[in-house]
Amino acid sequence: MPAEYVLCAPTRLEAAAVRRGLATSAPVLRTGMGRRHAERAAHLLAHTGRPPAGVVVAGVAGALDPALAPGDVVVATEVRAGERTVACPSAPLLAARLARLGLTVRTGPVVSRERLVSGAARTALRDTGALAADLESGWLAAGLPTATATTCVRVVADPATGPLWRPATLAHLRTAVRALATVAPALADWGAATGARTVLLPYPRSFCAGVERAIDIVERVLAHRGAPVYVRKQIVHNSHVVARLEGLGAVFVDELDEVPSGATVVFSAHGVSPAVRKEAAHRGLAVVDATCPLVAKVHSEARRFADRGDTVLFIGHDGHEETEGTVGERPESTVLVEDLAGAARVRVPDTNRVSYLVQTTLGVDEVAEIVDVLHERFPALQGPASDDICYATTNRQQALRSVARKADLVLVVGSRNSSNANRLVELARRLGTPAHLVDDPGGIDLAWLTDAATVAVTAGASTPASLVDATVDALRGLGPVDVREHVVTTEEIEFTLPKEVRNP
Repeated sequence: MPAEYVLCAPTRLEAAAVRRGLATSAPVLRTGMGRRHAERAAHLLAHTGRPPAGVVVAGVAGALDPALAPGDVVVATEVRAGERTVACPSAPLLAARLARLGLTVRTGPVVSRERLVSGAARTALRDTGALAADLESGWLAAGLPTATATTCVRVVADPATGPLWRPATLAHLRTAVRALATVAPALADWGAATGARTVLLPYPRSFCAGVERAIDIVERVLAHRGAPVYVRKQIVHNSHVVARLEGLGAVFVDELDEVPSGATVVFSAHGVSPAVRKEAAHRGLAVVDATCPLVAKVHSEARRFADRGDTVLFIGHDGHEETEGTVGERPESTVLVEDLAGAARVRVPDTNRVSYLVQTTLGVDEVAEIVDVLHERFPALQGPASDDICYATTNRQQALRSVARKADLVLVVGSRNSSNANRLVELARRLGTPAHLVDDPGGIDLAWLTDAATVAVTAGASTPASLVDATVDALRGLGPVDVREHVVTTEEIEFTLPKEVRNP
């Protein structure tokens, strides 16, 4: 790391545009135009003394999708040529890098033909699902060794609507060539990130039982009662889960006044306060409660501690739904403590009647430090009989701890509003390893990977496992990947569904 790579462009004009846009002296190979030259270039690259770790095929193309305009960029998810198809799984990484340059970027298949196509032939290609057509990419990619990371970027020079040759053709070509020069730095970034690497997968990761239960509840309510079904707040903190459920007919709202009277509403896994339940009953809403049983346990403890006369110190993050719901159980007796500074300055009416509770998704180390400060200040402090931090949060942190120091980089897959995913990032950084939170592979910055020969990939408890798989696939698109699973413990917990969805 970094590995050797080659940028390939078919014609003198395209190669010059790529060179003009580069800030570094990256190798640019002019392959020549058409199938014969592309296959010859592939043969030369494959049979050099040391074949490159990565090959970028870049140039202009004709659009097949009518929505594409001159200057738009297509990053191939796969390239096709004849009966051959070569996958380009790193497409989300490169597409995201190009989008950050202000370009209009689409990802999808690119197909290579032996001659320019127009009219009915172009329409037939569009029906295959390809976004753009060229004369070289597929033929070149098909001739490379399977271990060679390959990507294809084509800038639209010819829109799909209208004839191939028209008065505006030269102007469209100039637009595409200018965009190709803008694309070039991202191509060099991709090339610098190529090479073999090790991927460490700590387990447990991704969905926990409470998240699976909450999602299952929404799906069952939709199946039994039909759309729309309203959900107060995000059912779990993951944008992909929310988008999928929206596609099934779920409507996510911030407050109950957005729900029509008499409609069905699902409370999220993070729980709600008694005031919200009272409002739902007053408006005649049909409530299905998806509160995680472990969050419900904390609510029960809050009521019990406050009702015996304690001031309850709730260790949590202001504004988080779980905090709002728990503090709302006994707001007159509960004080929020967010951090060490808060623990050092909090005041209570009676130091002999004080207890603490914890948001279930916090960092284990962070909470331990805060509790130590509270114990020093309030020797009579009492806590819950069992740890409030849920098993899934603890397990995912312990699993990451087992691999973080072995990695050059940690990628935590999860949405920005996911507390437990953010705690994983903080944990890795405390252990001395650079770490980043990404919603999906498109959130990965290629620059992070340049010197990262070993990458640990994990996910918060709200993140589908499929997004971890997609992230590993994207890394595999940069070169051979040795995936090593690190199992710390197994999880076999299941929570009972509420009666409203068990027996509809």
